[in-house]
Amino acid sequence: MKKKLIRIIVAAVLMIILQLINPEGTARFFLYMIPYLVVGYDLLIEAAEGIKEFRPLDENFLMAVATIGAICLALSGNGDYTEAVAVMLFFQVGELFEHYAVHRSRQNISDLMDIRPDFANVETVNGIEKVDPNEVEVGTEIIIKPGEKIPIDGVVVSGQSTLDTIALTGESLPRDVSVGSEVISGCVNISGVLKVRTTKIFGESTASKILDLVENASSRKAKSEEFIRKFAKVYTPIVVAGAVALAIIPSLIFGDFATWLYRALIFLVISCPCALVISIPLTFFAGIGGAGHEGILIKGSNFMETLANVSTVVMDKTGTLTQGVFDVSDVHAENFDAEKLIHLAAHAERFSTHPIGISLREAYADENDDCEVEILEEIAGQGVRAKINGEIVNVGNEKLMDAVGAAWKPCTKAGTIIHVAIGENYVGHVVISDVIKPNAKKSIAEMYDAGIGEVIMLTGDSEKVAAQVAAEIGIKNFRSELLPADKVNEFEKILYSRDADDAKVAFVGDGINDAPVLSRADVGIAMGALGADAAIEAADVVLMDDDPKKISRAVRIAKKCMAIVKENIYLAIGVKVLVLILGAIGFAGMWFAIFADVGVMVLTVMNSIRMLYSI
Repeated sequence: MKKKLIRIIVAAVLMIILQLINPEGTARFFLYMIPYLVVGYDLLIEAAEGIKEFRPLDENFLMAVATIGAICLALSGNGDYTEAVAVMLFFQVGELFEHYAVHRSRQNISDLMDIRPDFANVETVNGIEKVDPNEVEVGTEIIIKPGEKIPIDGVVVSGQSTLDTIALTGESLPRDVSVGSEVISGCVNISGVLKVRTTKIFGESTASKILDLVENASSRKAKSEEFIRKFAKVYTPIVVAGAVALAIIPSLIFGDFATWLYRALIFLVISCPCALVISIPLTFFAGIGGAGHEGILIKGSNFMETLANVSTVVMDKTGTLTQGVFDVSDVHAENFDAEKLIHLAAHAERFSTHPIGISLREAYADENDDCEVEILEEIAGQGVRAKINGEIVNVGNEKLMDAVGAAWKPCTKAGTIIHVAIGENYVGHVVISDVIKPNAKKSIAEMYDAGIGEVIMLTGDSEKVAAQVAAEIGIKNFRSELLPADKVNEFEKILYSRDADDAKVAFVGDGINDAPVLSRADVGIAMGALGADAAIEAADVVLMDDDPKKISRAVRIAKKCMAIVKENIYLAIGVKVLVLILGAIGFAGMWFAIFADVGVMVLTVMNSIRMLYSI
C-alpha cells in the first residue's frame, strides 16, 4: 500500500509539473507517458494477463482500453494526454482507498487470529520443551506461563491464575481459574503458572474451531453478493458491446468517428462496475470482522443478511435468560428457626450431586460441621431421608411428605419447593429457583429497540415458573412445560405464523440441548458458547459469552451492514446510469466519467468503512 501511495504522489507531482511547463509535439507524448506508466504499469500488466488467460472483461481491461484509447485520440489531435493520465491516477487512488479499507477490516480479523497458539510447553524427562500444538496428545500435561496463550483445551491440575478472554468474548472482564477448572485455547494466562491436562487434540480445540469458522465465513455468500457477482458477469460484456456500437454506428450515420470514439471511451470508464464489485463484499467482510472482534461470530454474509431481517426472536430460558444455576430464593419456616431449617436440608443433601442438593449445601456455609449425619434412604422422585444428630429428617417434595404423614403447606412462590419434616412433624419448606441473569431485562428492552417485533420464551419449566421469569424480564409471550420435541413443534408453529416471507425468525439457545431448534431456525444463535463444541457446530451465529445483550448488538450490526450495502448499490447504479446517458449524448466528458467510476468507488468504499466503527 505504501508503494502504491508513493507512485500516486510521484505521478501527481509530474502531472502538475507538466501542466506548468506545457511541452509541445513529440516531447509532450513521451513526457506524459512517464506519469502514466509510473501510476498504471501494474494495471496494464494485469489487463494483458487477463487477455492471455481468456478473462479480459474486468475493470483492468476497461481502464486499459479507455486510457490507451484516450492516448490515441490525443496523438491524432482530438484529445488530451491529461485525461488518460487522470483516469489512471484516480483509478489508483480508488484502489488505494479499497486497500486501506480491506487492511482495516483484516485488522479486526487479525486481532481474532491472535488466539492461534504458536507452541505448547510439554513436561518431559529433560525438562520443559516447546512443541507444535498439533503434536500434543489428549491427556498430556502442559505448562502455561504468565503471558502465554493456552494452546489446547484442558483441565487445570495445579496452580491458579487469571485468564484474559477478550480475544474470544470481546469483554475485558478476566476469569479466575484454579485446580479443576476447565480452560480453553485462545485465552491468555495473566498471572500464575498453570499445569493443564489436555482434554482434546489441537484440531478439535476451541481456538481451532473458531479460526476455521472465521476463515470460512467468506465462502457463504449473501444474496446481495451473489447478485453483484452475476450482475458484473452479464453487465460488463453488454457495456463493452454498447461502447463498440456507440463508436461505430453513429459515426457511420453522422460521421466524425473521433467524437463518437471519445464518447465510447467515456462510456467504458463510466460503466466500470468496480464500485459495486469492491464495496459490497468489503462491507460484509468488515461487518463479519467487526462482529468477531466483539465476540460475535457470524458464519457467513448470508447469515448477516438473514439476521438483519429478523422480526421474531425465540429464546430458550435456562442458560440463556437465566444462569442455569439453582439458588435458594426463600425459606418459609413453620414455627421453626429458618436457619436451622436450611441446616437440616443441607445436611440431608450432604452427598447429593443433584443441582438442588448442591444449592442447599451452598446456602448453609457450615454444612461440613461436626453434626452426625447418616443418609438412611434416597427415594427416587421424592427426596431423601436422613438421621441427623439422632433425629429422622425427611427432605423432598409433596409425595415424600404424604408418604410420611406430614401436613405440608403449599407455596405461592415460583420455583422448586423442597419440604422438610422432622419425623412426621412438618417444619417448613425452601424455595429454589434458577437465577435470572442480571442484564436479562435490559437485554429484552434493547432487542425491541433494535427493531425486533416480538420476543418469545420457550421452556420446559412449569407455567408458574415461566410466568414469573417472563414477567420479571419483560417478555409477554411464552410457552412452558415443553419437552425437547415439543420445543421443535412450537417453533414450527411460530415459523408458519409469521406475517411475511421476508420476516425471519431467530432462535437463541445454549447450542447443546437446543440443537434441533437451532438448525430449524432461519438463523440459529448459540449464546454462552465459550468452549461448547456443540454450540459452535449447530448455530449460524455464535456469541462467545453468555451476555444476552449481544443478541441486540448482533442484530444492529447486521442491520447497519445491510443498510450500507443498499446505499452503495443505489449510489453506484444511480450515478452510473445518469452519467452514462449524459455521456452517450455528449453532455458528459472524461472528467464526469472519472467521477462516475473512481469518485463513486471512493465514496462507496468510504461508506463501507463505516462498518469498522461502533454502532
